[in-house]
Amino acid sequence: MTETALERTRKLLMSHNRDAELNEAGYLDLLEEDVRSTGTAHDLMVTRIVPAIYERWWRPALARVFKGVTGPGMAEEVRIARLLLALGPGKTVLDAGCGPGNFTREFARAVGEDGLAVGIDASETMLTRGAEELRGSGLGNVMLIRGDGTDLPFDDRSFDGLACFAALHLFADPMGALDEFTRVLKRDGRIALMTSVRRPITPAVARPVIERASSMRLFDPDEIVDALRVRGFDEIHQRLSGLVQFVGGRLAT
Repeated sequence: MTETALERTRKLLMSHNRDAELNEAGYLDLLEEDVRSTGTAHDLMVTRIVPAIYERWWRPALARVFKGVTGPGMAEEVRIARLLLALGPGKTVLDAGCGPGNFTREFARAVGEDGLAVGIDASETMLTRGAEELRGSGLGNVMLIRGDGTDLPFDDRSFDGLACFAALHLFADPMGALDEFTRVLKRDGRIALMTSVRRPITPAVARPVIERASSMRLFDPDEIVDALRVRGFDEIHQRLSGLVQFVGGRLAT
């Protein structure tokens, strides 16, 4: 008998989480308490309004503001993520900060029935929306989990790929999150990130103003690339678009 997504996911979880059951909404809730808020942007993600409009309106509009009018659209973002992750049939991929799972579902289609796509997010309302979307998708290789991106509930070396799009700059401890991302990736596993970046159009004096107004951290141009390099990644690629960067790499050590 073919294993369910829940059964396959349990094998990736740390031992104390392996008996977890799906809640009434349809996802695994592995958080005992809420993740600490980093500000307004974070708080909006746990409301009921934003998850309802996130996939169709909120995320594309907000991304366009930060990427600029010539930046990649949502379909192109998915294509970039899939290319950076080198997704193919049978792969196991984690979508960190998955929101309602719009990228998670696309990853599931890329890895096929023999693969597994797991989405993790701290927002109950986002995951509830994601579980609703899954019910009509026909996808049986997706699992959604409520958890902390800086304290992932998975064993070491669990995933072939890990994506974190439009979330790292909202984490209270983004470098701690990168440590966790590295820990759960297999050797030769690939990472794909979309996050903020400070450009010449955002002088240093403006940085704290922007960060306070948006509750979004602006990373220095080489900060994420350097952080991946010191964590053992190579084949690192970076693409800049407005105040957004796409970064990918392979875990060599």
